[in-house]
Amino acid sequence: MASFSVPNVKLVGISACVPKKIISNLDHPYFSSEMMASFVNSTGVNERRVAEETQSTSDFCYEAAEDLIKALSWEKSEIDILIVVTQTADYKLPVTSAILQDRLGLPTTCMAMDIPLGCSGYVYGISTIAALLSLGTLKKGLLLVGETNSKVVSPFDKSTEPLFGDAGTASAFIFDPSAKPIPFSLGTDGSGHKAIIIPAGGSRNRVDEKAMEFVKVEEGIIRNQCSLVMDGMDVFSFGISKAPANVKELLTYSEKNIDDIDFFVFHQANMFMNNKIVKKLKIPVEKVPYSLSKYGNTSSATIPLTIVSELHAQVSNSKTEILCCGFGVGLSWGTCILDLENLVVPKIKEV
Repeated sequence: MASFSVPNVKLVGISACVPKKIISNLDHPYFSSEMMASFVNSTGVNERRVAEETQSTSDFCYEAAEDLIKALSWEKSEIDILIVVTQTADYKLPVTSAILQDRLGLPTTCMAMDIPLGCSGYVYGISTIAALLSLGTLKKGLLLVGETNSKVVSPFDKSTEPLFGDAGTASAFIFDPSAKPIPFSLGTDGSGHKAIIIPAGGSRNRVDEKAMEFVKVEEGIIRNQCSLVMDGMDVFSFGISKAPANVKELLTYSEKNIDDIDFFVFHQANMFMNNKIVKKLKIPVEKVPYSLSKYGNTSSATIPLTIVSELHAQVSNSKTEILCCGFGVGLSWGTCILDLENLVVPKIKEV
């Protein structure tokens, strides 16, 4: 695994935006109440926020960014970097970051780029923006992380549709020579790329009439080739092995132990998997916040959304050390440790 540290960079604020539309899994229109009660019990997802047909990923990231820029009293002309992490971009091209650079009114001197990663994407995004800021030539950067997963799941697939929600987040970073180095441990195993995949829509398998045809895979699972496919057993085995190993790797690299960390914010995969990871690492349950019950699995956005939703008071008013661990599609994984002090965290916005 790639372990390294990035100096001179500080996280100063996080914000989040979610759709107003709430979908309860206990009142699902396509699956029985018994089936959904069992699903909620195992996954921990009671309800999700789902975008309207006219809303896209950039809409939620835009609102989160505007709130954070205002709360920080930043001048938009001073923002040097804009990175967007998403797998549900507004378009195949151009990149969503270019759209948001213009919509937010950021200067044309602002570099903008997309990172098409999912569950590990927040940590990978932090490593990228931190590396760009660390030399001091660039001073301020925004990391926007969000998904509209509802656009890519089949409404007739019990294994994916009730699990995923939509959200957008913004994280603000600055060059700060006094900041503690941010340690990272990142890894990838592309041999498992088929474990979480949308088969059609790329250049290998283009969208045609056959790709749009819905097919019954098994009872409760009907989807087409443009729908998200997830091999639950493969993903579970991957998550409960790689996530604990990656956390241990980073703790060893950074010469820390579990007692040194105030909170462990894991990618909100599902409650059954996450509980297994926490038990393997022997982390006290009070150190592990969850937002699954309210927002579901929002893929790349789960870690910052959980910080805003569940740790608002703690990170806003004190010094906290948070370990963030993301793992999933790719397959890829990443862990980092953030040293936070009086973070600016606006209330979650709904649009």
